[in-house]
Amino acid sequence: MRTITTQEITKAIKEMCIEANHTLSPDMKAVFQAASQKEESPLGKKILDQLEENLIIAGQDMIPICQDTGMAVVFIQLGQEVHIQGGSLTDAVNQGVREGYAEGYLRKSVVSDPIERVNTKDNTPAVIHYEVIEGEALHITVAPKGFGSENMSRVFMLKPADGIEGVKESILTAVKDAGPNACPPMVVGVGIGGTFEKCALMAKHALTRNLEEPSPVPYVRQLEEEMLEKINGLGIGPGGLGGTVTALAVNIETYPTHIAGLPVAVNICCHVNRHVNRML
Repeated sequence: MRTITTQEITKAIKEMCIEANHTLSPDMKAVFQAASQKEESPLGKKILDQLEENLIIAGQDMIPICQDTGMAVVFIQLGQEVHIQGGSLTDAVNQGVREGYAEGYLRKSVVSDPIERVNTKDNTPAVIHYEVIEGEALHITVAPKGFGSENMSRVFMLKPADGIEGVKESILTAVKDAGPNACPPMVVGVGIGGTFEKCALMAKHALTRNLEEPSPVPYVRQLEEEMLEKINGLGIGPGGLGGTVTALAVNIETYPTHIAGLPVAVNICCHVNRHVNRML
């Protein structure tokens, strides 16, 4: 049995919130630089160059990459041999978000009620997803999610007869409808299977997968490649002003589902796709 204190967790979350909002993850840097070289439209290439300049300035001067510093989404994989000492794990995560957004001078965008809409003034509470795993490690992923792209995300409850072609059409429909509103070039996370809520969670989690690591499932890997090609053929382009790079990557996760259903979720993220991983 290993003991991890809530103070350690709070400190890690604080640092991750600041890091995610100021610097791109290594995989995002790699695909972004590759996109700049691939873009065929002069205007699209100019926009990508401007976005890259913004990223460089943000990292050097510790200025947020985007004014929308997002709602903190946190994935926790907790080893079943880990004992959390010092209070509530959920409280520790939220305290980390609170401190990170204060010390990082990050915009506070969370309201306490979806209808009354009073700002909580510290960007809490976070949206936290827990998973218990084997071992004695604590894996944390912090993924601040801006709502320009979040608002463009969709869930489709397809019929089994719609099959793989229905899945493809749903992904393309979501991207077409998003257009320039998702701040392209975008990253497209897709969840296929499970239930209404499970496919949405998979689509969100898919955005945090290393973009340089293809799916280990052959048909999923082929689908990711095909959908990336088709999305980039839509002509939406950087900033929605036309071009050959509309998406930087398509990441797909799947899960068993019911004989009567084929749930599909598409969670779109803007060109920064903020995520930071850490293991305690």
